[in-house]
Amino acid sequence: MELTTRHLLDIADLSPQDISAIFDMAKRLRSISSNQKEITPSLKGKIAANLFFEPSTRTRVSFEMAAKRLGAEVVNILESASSVKKGETLLDTTLNLQAMGCNLFIIRHPESGVPHQIARHLKVPVINAGDGSHAHPSQALLDAMTLLDKWGTLEGKQVTIIGDIIHNRVAKSDLELFLRLGAKVTFCGPEPLVPTALRELGAIIERDFLNAIKNADAIMMLRMQSERWSGDDHWELIEPYRLTREHLGVLKKNALIMAPGPINRGVEIESVVADSERSIILDQVEWGLYVRMAILHLLGRGDPLRGSAAVDDK
Repeated sequence: MELTTRHLLDIADLSPQDISAIFDMAKRLRSISSNQKEITPSLKGKIAANLFFEPSTRTRVSFEMAAKRLGAEVVNILESASSVKKGETLLDTTLNLQAMGCNLFIIRHPESGVPHQIARHLKVPVINAGDGSHAHPSQALLDAMTLLDKWGTLEGKQVTIIGDIIHNRVAKSDLELFLRLGAKVTFCGPEPLVPTALRELGAIIERDFLNAIKNADAIMMLRMQSERWSGDDHWELIEPYRLTREHLGVLKKNALIMAPGPINRGVEIESVVADSERSIILDQVEWGLYVRMAILHLLGRGDPLRGSAAVDDK
């Protein structure tokens, strides 16, 4: 298996065959792991550089764990401990790391477009781990994989995404991928957080919270992206769009509850809901590891997964 793209910067970079290859590889890697078999170190001898210039737990750690489980070495670069603090450009930092032998770059940055700019100058794969409010392709892939694991298909399913859409890169990447997989996607929230103009991307816009959740097959709750706001008056906007225990009776019988994390308990979602049987939030986290392993293996052109632990790559 190989991907047709050299980088993963946006969902648009991926062909239908690429998406299927990532999902198939993620399922294989999870199956190997669940059978307590050792995963072939297909990236042995490779070096992955984690450059995270925004706070992160799930994405940063899962990419690091994914690379290590595939046999790669990992170097973690934080802005506060890098020469960027001395005035070096991020491009110069990455060019120097490439010269040292780094084979894969995983970049998170608060400014939209930065991973794209870096990718134009590097000879090795760049993975966008979140750029500003623009895109987060690996999160969209793991979200879709989680739903596919539950449903088998997204065709005809209704996914409702609620909260601070305008500032949330996950919502935009999810929308693009879910639509490509045949789902209908509703964005729900107040006008300042969910502008009507987002209809142009293919989303249904719903202002009424109860209408948005009652027909949903899956509900994705987003946190308020306070780091991208100025002032405090925006918090009152989200109050009518909180998912509470009272809403559980309104949902479809088998409706699923999701969140990309981090969640703010008691703000966008009550703990009793986040921890309920309907919640697949931790399933998302688990699939995040295997999807990111698949991305690194395929983009890194890893050695075939061979031996007793896996069937040969094709």
